[in-house]
Formats: sequence, C-alpha cells, structure tokens
Amino acid sequence: MPRWSWIIITVLTIGLVGTSFWGYKEHEDKNAVLIQAENTYQRSFHELTHNMDLLYDKIGTTLAMNSKDSLSPELVDIWRLTSEAMSNVGQLPLTLLPFNKTEEFLSNIGDFTYRTAARDLDKEPLSNEELKTLESLYEQSEDIKDELRTVQHEVLDNNLRWMDVQLALATNDEQEDNTIIDGLKTVEKKVEGYSEGNEDSSLLGTREQEHEFKNIKGNRISEDEALNRSASLFDVKSEKDIDISQSGEGADLPLYNVSYEDDDKNVHLDMSQHGGHPLSMLVNRTVGEPNLSLHEAQEEAEKYLKEQKFKNMTLFRSSQYDSVGVYSFLHEEDSVRMYPDAIEVKVALDNGDILGLTATNYFMNHKKRDLPKPKVTKKDAKAKVNPNVKIQEDFLAVIENDLGKEVLTYEFLGTMGGKTYRIFINALDGKEERIEKLERKEINLAGNF
Repeated sequence: MPRWSWIIITVLTIGLVGTSFWGYKEHEDKNAVLIQAENTYQRSFHELTHNMDLLYDKIGTTLAMNSKDSLSPELVDIWRLTSEAMSNVGQLPLTLLPFNKTEEFLSNIGDFTYRTAARDLDKEPLSNEELKTLESLYEQSEDIKDELRTVQHEVLDNNLRWMDVQLALATNDEQEDNTIIDGLKTVEKKVEGYSEGNEDSSLLGTREQEHEFKNIKGNRISEDEALNRSASLFDVKSEKDIDISQSGEGADLPLYNVSYEDDDKNVHLDMSQHGGHPLSMLVNRTVGEPNLSLHEAQEEAEKYLKEQKFKNMTLFRSSQYDSVGVYSFLHEEDSVRMYPDAIEVKVALDNGDILGLTATNYFMNHKKRDLPKPKVTKKDAKAKVNPNVKIQEDFLAVIENDLGKEVLTYEFLGTMGGKTYRIFINALDGKEERIEKLERKEINLAGNF
C-alpha cells in the first residue's frame, strides 16, 4: 500500500477518534446537566413533603398550647415552614401545571400565623374564630401531607424521574400513568376545595392578588408569531427546529413554552401568549474564557433590555460567576427604586451573548404606583441604623415587607467589620424593615436607561 494511503488512513482514524471523543464529551456534559436538574427536583420535592409533615405537627402542637409565651414562637415557626414549602414548590418543574391554589393555601397560612404572632397575645389572645381557623388548617394540612406522601412513595418505589414530568408537561403528553402529575393534580384539586370553603373567611384573604401578572399587555399572538419572535431571540434562522407548546388549562398566565437545541446550545423560553413578552429564558452552552469586562457585558445587558422595551431600568447589582456576568435591574420611578419590579440578565463574558433572562417578578408586580411622601426624614432614618455601620449610599426604595405588602423605605448600603449590609428603614414610621448581608461581591452602580 502506498505511503500516502497510510497517511490518509491515519489522519481519518485520528479524526474519527477525535469526533467520537467530542461527541462522548458533549453527551457526558448534557447528562451532567440533566442529573443536576433531576437531583434538584428530587431534593425540592422530598423537602416539600418533609416540610408539610412538620407543618401539620406544628399546627397540632399550637392547638394544644395554653401558654402565650410558647404560642407566639410556634406560630412564627409555622410561618417559616410555609415560606420554605413555597420555596420548594417554586423549584419544581411546574410552570405548565396549575399549582397556584396550593401556593395560595400556603401563603394564607403564612399570613395568618405571622399576623397572629406579631401582635401582643396577652392583650389580644386568639379568638374562637381564629381557633376554628387553626383547626381547619390542621385538618387540611393533614390531607395535603398524606397526598404528598402517597406521591413520594410512588416516586421512590418505582424510581420515577422528575425530568419525565418536565417533558410530559412541555409536550402536553397526557399519559394516564404519569403518577407524579396525577398526584399533584389531586393535591391541587383538594386545595381548591378548601379555598372555596374559606372564601368568606376574613382571616384567609388573598395577599392583594400577588399572583396576578399586572403588566401583561397586548393582543394574543399566534404560535407562528411566537415562533418568529423566538427565532429572533434565539438568533436562529430557521423556525423548523424550534419546538413550541402551550401551558395547561387553568395556568396563572397563558404561556408558550419554547425550546431549541443544536450541537452548540439548548435554549428554553417562557413567552406570554398575550403580547409575546419573554418572561424567562435560559441558554445552556459551553462558555469560554472571559474576553469582556463586567462593565462591557453590562452594556450588552442594558442593550438587550432596551430591545425588549423595558424602560427606566437601573442596575443595582452585578456579579461574576466563572465566565458569566449576572446583572440585576430595578425599575425606577421618580428616583425611587422598585424592588418588586426586578429583572435579572445573564451575559456570557466570552462573546457577550445573552444566556438568561428572568422577568417574571417584573410582570407580576409592575404598575403605576401612587407613592406616599416620606414622613420620616432621611437624617432620622439614618439614625435608626447601627452607628457602627459606615453608610456609603442611600436611596428611596419600595420593597415588600414580611406580610407581602409594599412599603416605602430608605435604603442604606454600608459596611461594618469588613461585611457589606443593605438596610431598609420604613419611610413612614421609622421601623427597621429588613437587613441583608451581602454574601458575595455585589457591585452597585448608578445610572439608568
């Protein structure tokens, strides 16, 4: 055989081995992402089930208590558990499965227990109506706990995967044997019955309908229009490779669930059917070594938000994670920062690509606000801050308090003992609303667009 033939065979063999290795590596990377997502879903669900067990036990303990000194901390514990349970629900792949009644039920328990624990129970003890409410919550939480336990046993006994749930929901696959989906629908149906029974209760009212999307504007767009917009967002020329499905009946907001995958990246997008607004987008691809500074990538994030018609947004935090810049923006109105109207953008530092967008909070909360004038001066509010904190910046800001109500505050950013803190003082009564310790490097920059 001629020498050049051996050279060609050698080169082809090396190429084949290299291609095989690259394909194997890509396969392994994708599997690693799927395994990580599956582990997150499994952990969140088992924690949810555990927290519902604890919630049931805590409510039962509260009913047996007679000491006011013990009752108040117990009610705070119940409020904490409901917050954790809601966080667990938020980490499950339930975007396309209506689960809002369960979240509302947990929210109502949290509201009731927090309001009760916050008052002086010696002067204003639990009323007979409140005791009846606790008894009702105790019975209802038992049913929910038992249903979740049933689903958990099926998951463990049959080694069921949450990734299959995500796929079934995204593709509207009505499998009769999808145990997890059927089980969660049963939970939601039970809770819906409780909600109807509690409709007349002044104790369990909704929290100003915080689940409504108040800034979704525009006419309903078709699937073809959604595909066209998605292709532009994904920077994809052909729409035929894009998959699209609609959210399930009864969802809080009618959505198009859009996805795209090629050899380099896979993309997932939730788009509102009315107006075609991108609520969340995640791009998964390998990111190379950084070529852009955080400031340069910030300009890409600001440009992207302008293209998506978000106005009067101001950057309040940026962080770097490996080769990705993460930027948090707030809507600003009359020099007041609106924390409920937050948007997060992720940018690849290798070439400036947009890797992620989270605008759900913005569309849930954004509205024209009739803000009160501060009754407390900035000087008096600053006096409420620990004198050891060296204040570097201050703003007027609207935040949500522990009861989910919006309040006008003075926001102070300062340092103490090498740590950075963000402190919020109520601008109407001088109450210390919240203190946050910034765990990682967070850069606060002025300016808006």
